[in-house]
Amino acid sequence: MAWRLTKYELDNENLLINESLLSLGNGYLGVRGNFEEGYEEGDKSIRGTYINAFHDETEITYGEKLYGFPEKQQKVLNIIDAQSVRIYLDGERFSLFEGELLSFERNLHMDKGYAERIVHWISPKGKEVKIHFRRLVSFTTKELIALDIKVESITPVEQVKIVSTVNGDVTNFVDKEDPRVASGHAKRLHVTEVRQEDRIGIVKDTTYVTELEVACVSSSAVAAENHDYDSRLTDYSIEETYLCTGHEAVHFTKYAIYTETLRHGENVIDEGMILLRQVQGQNFDDLLEEQKAYLDAFWEISDIVIEGDQRVQEGIRFNLYQLLQSVGKDPASNIAAKGLSGEGYEGHYFWDTEIYIFPVFLMTNPGIAKNLLLHRYSILEHARERAREMGHEKGALFPWRTIMGTESSAFFPAGTAQYHISADIAYSYIQYYLATKDEDFMKRYMAEVLFETARLWEDTGHLQNGKFRIDDVTGPDEYTCIINNNYYTNVMAKHNLSWAAKIYYLLDETDSDHLKQLASRLELTETEVGNWQIAADSMYLPYDESLQINAQDDSFLQKARWDLKNTPPEKFPLLLNYHPLTLYRYQVLKQADTVLAHFLLEDEQDFETIKNSYDYYEAITTHDSSLSTCVYSIMASKLGYSEKAYSYFNETARLDLDNTHKNTKDGLHMANMGGTWLGIVYGFAGLRLKEDGLSLAPILPAEWNSLEFRLRYQGRVLKFRITRDDVAYSVLEGEDLNITHNGAPLFLESGKETVIR
Repeated sequence: MAWRLTKYELDNENLLINESLLSLGNGYLGVRGNFEEGYEEGDKSIRGTYINAFHDETEITYGEKLYGFPEKQQKVLNIIDAQSVRIYLDGERFSLFEGELLSFERNLHMDKGYAERIVHWISPKGKEVKIHFRRLVSFTTKELIALDIKVESITPVEQVKIVSTVNGDVTNFVDKEDPRVASGHAKRLHVTEVRQEDRIGIVKDTTYVTELEVACVSSSAVAAENHDYDSRLTDYSIEETYLCTGHEAVHFTKYAIYTETLRHGENVIDEGMILLRQVQGQNFDDLLEEQKAYLDAFWEISDIVIEGDQRVQEGIRFNLYQLLQSVGKDPASNIAAKGLSGEGYEGHYFWDTEIYIFPVFLMTNPGIAKNLLLHRYSILEHARERAREMGHEKGALFPWRTIMGTESSAFFPAGTAQYHISADIAYSYIQYYLATKDEDFMKRYMAEVLFETARLWEDTGHLQNGKFRIDDVTGPDEYTCIINNNYYTNVMAKHNLSWAAKIYYLLDETDSDHLKQLASRLELTETEVGNWQIAADSMYLPYDESLQINAQDDSFLQKARWDLKNTPPEKFPLLLNYHPLTLYRYQVLKQADTVLAHFLLEDEQDFETIKNSYDYYEAITTHDSSLSTCVYSIMASKLGYSEKAYSYFNETARLDLDNTHKNTKDGLHMANMGGTWLGIVYGFAGLRLKEDGLSLAPILPAEWNSLEFRLRYQGRVLKFRITRDDVAYSVLEGEDLNITHNGAPLFLESGKETVIR
């Protein structure tokens, strides 16, 4: 079913993968799809509950530490475990790994907002039961995780015992063999309070260094013919036991409220108690109704309907649903590379947000997109400080990976050196302005971010022989580091500089008083703004005359080409099997670099240069990064390579569902999920958002019968339907609109459908 992801696997390898695939979240709180009762003794489970941005600081250890290397990094923490529930049938503990399993299935309901597990099981001693597990993480009360378990006896069971635990003694997962997962600092929380009030359990933990507090305030209840209740407190946990007798079904519910210092202040327990009392009057079905209403509104705009390929339909809905579950919905947080589904990359925010994920929400839910930008604005002062630390007198250098704004990347060649993140952030601010025309936001936030990032580029680069050059940076391709004049970096910096000057002069015309105040605070002069324009106009964009392509950087084309065809499959991904210097000496790409630049800023080059560049770089790209195939799909659509476009898109659409990168167990690939949406809307529909408006160049894949989706644009709701025979455009809400279709102007009248055959 396209609205339901169903799993039947019980083998250990797939258990870890399914923990990620069946994770639940709401942008604030997330929980992996662990079994409530646990696994077999000794089995490896990444048992995790996470709060977006809730973190501790850890020391970064260097063999040789040089100036400007970060001393500390932030790390999102696995927090108090409230999902544990053990079930005993006449003294036998329920375990799927013992006895006889008659039937088993797990479902993630993407239209209803909950996960379930349906089990028909016979114990080793012959007790036959059906157990139905349901759980949700609320979209309307962001602090709430709710569990609902129904135990139905098929053969006589005299006593059902349910033991519910809230455990504050938790650790993070580590993997010393994989640099994409943390290799240390597993234990970062200590339990500071355990108590009960009127059968409400309270467990509070505190981080080691940041001294942030997190509390879990929980209550449980059972509906059974007869039952007794008992509870036991330890130094780190609360254990509640229900002894149920009789032959009726036993129905158990548990609500856990999570509050923490960053959003709830110092009185986390009091805040949790208030929230718990607000939801205690609702039963689980009431909560499901709220989930459904929230998701109905989300899917009304965000759904993409594909006729002709059920696997892709499942993939795009799954990816959009997981993005919704992980994206921060307040300015205190962003969206981590693995969202709230796992611990890969330690919960850090990267450029993934701006380039791959932000566009999804910009065009469907601009309120969420705005919060992502506000989070970046909230760390602007840290970016200024980082720029000074890196030797710049002015400007802002945003961190490559962070939670609270300071740099958390210990490997500077593929971290801090990726200066392009500052241009990527500026790019997203510009895109937001083009999509919303939010003038107030432009004045209060966008102008300052653009001005400060433009200052960074002016100070980083230099004029030589009439060209503005940027040396010693790393572009998106992490198999090529610390080079001069990376095409992607330079062209994005050009865009940043040009728009910073444009916004300055726009404010001078429309709100000079505001501009004077801002310029005074930033000590910004018009001479400096003029220098930005000079730098933009004279930006050096590497070009190779013989190949008629944009060179990735000044030295890339001088290197030997890596022999990808004769590289053994077990040597991929290359980063896990070759020293970085080995990779740096060859023409080999981890991911789209120049090709990505041609997607984001296609008007900087003519069609033939873009085509030649695509052909050249495709042959030496490994796609070892999950951020790559979606870009190659989008650009293949633009260039008319329909088979390649669909092949790359298929890799993107089901990357996690099929575990093609073999690390889904560590969490889902959020940027790739955003890339799936981009591959459809920017690839097959050919959407572009530019200063002169929206344009589309639809090309329906041969495998599909039709494609339908909706967007928000400048206060309007637009509907697009593409079939093999025609394209239909509609303005469902808002004013008339002029767009461009296949290069020709097209007028859309509000309330009417315009069909192009």
